[in-house]
Amino acid sequence: MHILAGLIDIIRHGLPTLFSLCEQSAMDRFDSMRLFTRVVERRSFTAAAADLGLPRSSATAAIKQLEERLGVQLLRRTTRHVTTTLDGEAYYQRCIGILADIEDAEGGFGAHEVRGRLSIDINGNMARTFVIPELPALLARYPGLSVHIGEGDRFVDLVREGVDCVVRAGTLPDSDMIARRIGMAREATVASAAYVERHGLPRTLEGLAGHVMIGFVSSRTGQVMPLEFTVDGKIREIVLPSRVTVSNSDTAATLVRQGFGLYQAPRRRFAADIEAGRLVEVLPDNPPTPTPISVLYPPSRQLSPRVRVFVDWLVEILGPKLDP
Repeated sequence: MHILAGLIDIIRHGLPTLFSLCEQSAMDRFDSMRLFTRVVERRSFTAAAADLGLPRSSATAAIKQLEERLGVQLLRRTTRHVTTTLDGEAYYQRCIGILADIEDAEGGFGAHEVRGRLSIDINGNMARTFVIPELPALLARYPGLSVHIGEGDRFVDLVREGVDCVVRAGTLPDSDMIARRIGMAREATVASAAYVERHGLPRTLEGLAGHVMIGFVSSRTGQVMPLEFTVDGKIREIVLPSRVTVSNSDTAATLVRQGFGLYQAPRRRFAADIEAGRLVEVLPDNPPTPTPISVLYPPSRQLSPRVRVFVDWLVEILGPKLDP
C-alpha cells in the first residue's frame, strides 16, 4: 500500500516527488544507522534515545523497523543491557565507517560545520588548570560545538559510555583505542614544609627510611603505586609505609599539602607551592621519570571533525605547558 501510494503521488506530482521520496529514504537510513550505533555503544535504548533527544519508544520502534528491513536480528535485549548479534556486530562496523565518512565529508567545508556535542573525560585538575581557561576561544572558533567534561582518574569504557575521547597520564594499557601523545610531564617528589620540619629532609635514597608516603592506588592496576627515583639513568622503585591511601589525585594533593607524607606528581601542579615554600621538593637530583600525557579515542571516532579539532587544539594548548 505504501508503494502504491507513493506511485500515485509520483503520477500526480511528477519527478520532484520521486526525488523527495528517495532523499527521505536515504535520510531515514542514515538516521537509523546513527541510532543503531548509539544503542550499541551505550548498550541501552534509554541512554541512546536520551543522547539523540528521542523518546525511548521511538528508538525501540525505529530499531525494530531496521531489523525488519534488513531481515536479521541485530540486537539481543536483556533486563540489564543490549548486546549485538553476530549480524549486528558486522552491521555496526559497516555503519561506523559510513557515518565517519559522512561526518568527515560534511566537516571539510569550514569551521561552521564542526558542530554537535563532544564528550571528554580528563583529570579534574588538568581540566581546571589548562583546558577551561582556554575553552572560550575554542567555542568561539566553533559556535556549533558544545563540550561535556567528565572529571576522573578511573577507567572509562569510551564506546559503552558514549565518551568521545579521554586524556590520560602514564603508560597506556594495550587496547584498540587510537592514542596521540600530547607531551611529557616533568614529575617531582614533594612534601610539605611542616612535614619536613617534623621528620627531616631526606638527602639520599637511604635517607627515605623512616619516612611515609601518601598511598595512591592506580586505576589501571588497582595497586598502590611505588615512588620512582632515577639513579644513574635507571629507575628505582621504593614503597614507603602509608597511613592514608587514596585513589583520587586531587585528594592526594590536599593530603601532601597538609603534611601526610611524600607524594609524586607533575611538578607543574605544585610549582606555586614550591616557589612559596609551602612544599619542598625532595631528592630533586633523583626525579621520577617524566609521565606521558596522551589523548585516546575509539576507532569509530577517528574521522570525527569534532574529535579532530579538539585533539589538535588540546595538543596546541597543553603540550607547551606540561614542563614548567
